[in-house]
Amino acid sequence: MHTLLDDLSELWRVTLAALIFGAGLPAIFALGVALHSIAGDAPQPASARRRVVAAGAGLCYAVVLLTVIAGVLFVAKDFLAARLGIHLFG
Repeated sequence: MHTLLDDLSELWRVTLAALIFGAGLPAIFALGVALHSIAGDAPQPASARRRVVAAGAGLCYAVVLLTVIAGVLFVAKDFLAARLGIHLFG
């Protein structure tokens, strides 16, 4: 039987997940958009600064994309296990 103390001890996990997925991913995406904008405003198209900033923007986009894919697979894990025999996330 769960007690209130057990529920409160797990509250930090829910809060952390909400901060990461509710605010963290949009913030990372916004950082990627800002970096992409900076890369487009670089004075020379082939400058080292432009390449570094563009790589940072791509990294931000990749983190968001991989997190979204992992989330979809996590939601569909029971379906994938039952129908296709693919067991993800334990």
